[in-house]
Amino acid sequence: MRAAAPGVWRSGGAEGTDGTERDGTMLGAWLLLWGGLALGCRGETAFLRRADDSTGRCTYSFTVASPVEAACPDAGGVPELRAELAAFAARLSRLESRERGAGGSGPRGGEAGGAREPQQAASAARLEAAYSELLRAKSRLEEEKGRLEREKEELGRRLESSAQEIAQLRAARCPPGGQGPSRDALRAPGKAPRWDPQPLAYQELQSERTEVPASRLLEETVLSRPGSEDSGCGELVWVGEPVVFGRAESITGKYGVWMKDPEPVPPFTPETTWRVDAVGTEVRQLFQYEAAEQLARGYPAKVHILPRPLESTGAVVYRGGLFFQPRRSRAVARYDLRGETVTAEREIPGAGYHGQYPYSWGGYTDIDLAVDEMGLWVIYSTEKARGAIVLSKLDPETLEIRRTWETNIRKRGVANSFVICGTLYTVSSYSAPNATINFAYDTATSTSRALSIPFENRFRYLSMVDYNPAERQLFAWDSFNMVTYPVRLSRA
Repeated sequence: MRAAAPGVWRSGGAEGTDGTERDGTMLGAWLLLWGGLALGCRGETAFLRRADDSTGRCTYSFTVASPVEAACPDAGGVPELRAELAAFAARLSRLESRERGAGGSGPRGGEAGGAREPQQAASAARLEAAYSELLRAKSRLEEEKGRLEREKEELGRRLESSAQEIAQLRAARCPPGGQGPSRDALRAPGKAPRWDPQPLAYQELQSERTEVPASRLLEETVLSRPGSEDSGCGELVWVGEPVVFGRAESITGKYGVWMKDPEPVPPFTPETTWRVDAVGTEVRQLFQYEAAEQLARGYPAKVHILPRPLESTGAVVYRGGLFFQPRRSRAVARYDLRGETVTAEREIPGAGYHGQYPYSWGGYTDIDLAVDEMGLWVIYSTEKARGAIVLSKLDPETLEIRRTWETNIRKRGVANSFVICGTLYTVSSYSAPNATINFAYDTATSTSRALSIPFENRFRYLSMVDYNPAERQLFAWDSFNMVTYPVRLSRA
């Protein structure tokens, strides 16, 4: 058996009396245990024992076998071990003093707390910034919600106003006879104002005399009189000032088409007037008026709902039918006004449509229909013609093309066109107040020529011009206004 070298160490206080002392005691125990383990790793056997001494203090004892001595002749034979134990005790004492002086919070705890404080502050700042951004986003959403609600209310008011206007147009009728002014009263000139010269001034009157051959006066009177017995054709030589017959009140009437049938079929008469407001994507309403005066008052006799929407302002009424271009197609259709059905429809071969070859003002005016003394015409262009105006004569019953002429007039270079006595005439501008009739193409000779006949755009947005051979007038739509132009023809 090997002799054992015992070692004893006492803690600085009773066990469990103070948290700091207990921590120090435990640290001392661990140091002693570590020392024993270190000796054990060197091949030496160590024993640790913990017990209270006679005074009640906790005592740790350990025993280590001597590696060289079999017995212990002298208790002081292990000076190295005692010195090592003394060093452990001194270190433990210093640790206990430091623990008591720091109040239980060591330097590591302080460092950890100091490191956590900036992180917590940064997290709090980020949370505050996110909260502020959420508040701003909420405010923006509330403002947007308010704006959308106001727009919704405005759209609701507009929709209600439009519905009332449509209901009024459908339900209203011309006032019965005797309640409104008669046609003669409307056409009668007003009373001339009384000429009252000032007493201290005078007016100088001038007169001019021009000699004109009587034959010329008779010729011009006959040719320019609507409905005269002389229906002979001639060349256009003069266009008068526009006369306003009515005005569209809603935005759908910014541009449109209005017309009379030069060859009406009963129950319709030469005075029956037709109107289409052409603004919109689903234009189906055709308004019927008994006379132009009823149109001026805004009371339609009937509203036809077309089975298919029409495109732009190229429609005409002829021999009891409405001829129009169905929307987004290169076809021409005939709507029977009595039967209220489409009786014929045919495509125009190669015709541009929906903005390919319109007039200069746009409006999807690729296909334009016209009527003159010779019948029904269609004005358009094709890729083969490279944008030049193509003029075709149509059969009014079957819509078959009877003959076609290709002109050298660029369709996009003119504002509108119409046909008189087989000759195509074009308008130079849709917005210039002093425009001109600038070109003519004669189908009899297949030749064109330049013209300069004054044409007034009074309201500066001409979207439709058509000739009525029965009245010898041009019907036009100029920025909400339905107007007519008197014309004068020379003898061929």
